[in-house]
Amino acid sequence: MCTDNSHHHHHHDHEHDHDHEHHHTHSHERIIDVKKDILTANQSMAERNRGYFDAKEIYAINIVSSPGSGKTTILEQTIERLKKQVAIAVIEGDQQTSNDADRIKQTGVPAMQINTQNGCHLEANMVHDAVKKMGLQDSSLLFIENVGNLVCPAVFDLGEAVRVVVVSVTEGDDKPLKYPYMFQSAQICIINKIDLAPYLKSNLEQLRKNVLTVNHHLQIFELSAQEGTGMDEWCNFLLEKVVKE
Repeated sequence: MCTDNSHHHHHHDHEHDHDHEHHHTHSHERIIDVKKDILTANQSMAERNRGYFDAKEIYAINIVSSPGSGKTTILEQTIERLKKQVAIAVIEGDQQTSNDADRIKQTGVPAMQINTQNGCHLEANMVHDAVKKMGLQDSSLLFIENVGNLVCPAVFDLGEAVRVVVVSVTEGDDKPLKYPYMFQSAQICIINKIDLAPYLKSNLEQLRKNVLTVNHHLQIFELSAQEGTGMDEWCNFLLEKVVKE
């Protein structure tokens, strides 16, 4: 999915013989079919996951971002604030290491590592397998930290209740314009590291504007996980999703 160069295909000149032209088109169609099959299979598994989460009243959150946005720190801080009030589990997607899962385990909540090797996104079947092994509690929060990448995870539904895209002020304010599909496919945007905004050329106001230009439905939380600013609002939002009065 991620090594997709379909838009880089060179147009053949007319002097190429007809057979070659035909062969090329044919193989191209086959690539598209394979991609469709992968997405269709993923979608049906995502729906199974969603049914399972709904039945158990688990609020599943798919967290996507570029590397370095601070999503693991946000998770750690969120867990520290909420773990006494609600059951929490974490699935960590990473290509190679288990560093992030190890950090999460330090907080005392169950965390499962999924190594995607060459894959730059989690898929619904990986989440399904992890969830089966974990045995999640009813009325709990499940955080799924996707692989750091703003392209591939956009297309793969994991069965989550909500998709959260994290962007830090350190990444520059044009991020949403560069990766519109990811921002369009999310329902929530966390703008992180707002404590650093005064030190950067990046403009918080402009970043917020660009986020809403790409998707005016996005609910925005502005916070600094490091400093704790804005964390209450974010955590209260999550609590309302699982704690039934």
